[in-house]
Amino acid sequence: MSEQNQLGPNPLDTVASGSLRFLVEIFAWVAGPWAAGRWLGGWAVAVALVALLALPSVFSVAGDKHQVIRPVSGPVRFGIEVLLGIVAVVAAWSVWPAWLAIVVTLVVVASQITGQPRTRWLLTGAPPFA
Repeated sequence: MSEQNQLGPNPLDTVASGSLRFLVEIFAWVAGPWAAGRWLGGWAVAVALVALLALPSVFSVAGDKHQVIRPVSGPVRFGIEVLLGIVAVVAAWSVWPAWLAIVVTLVVVASQITGQPRTRWLLTGAPPFA
């Protein structure tokens, strides 16, 4: 893979996969607190927002990002990303119009498809690159 198609230090993370994954995070950051506020009240908005922002920002795998604040294993990072995808889809379907929830769902599916090489790497324990 050419360096031009890479997003960061991980050669398995392409511009397409990283961009779609970031879009999923944005959907989770917006729809998740919105849904939490609707279901649990205004106090839950701030709690959900902080939690959803902190998870992908703080917990990373060495070799996957330029800066790792708190290193975790590949499967843990994958679990965080799955959680964000679930939050994005469930929250979108509960608070947004169907057409937008469909878009969110398609973006989450596309991020999983384009990110398969990186996902396999994460699930095998994220071994260092040679």
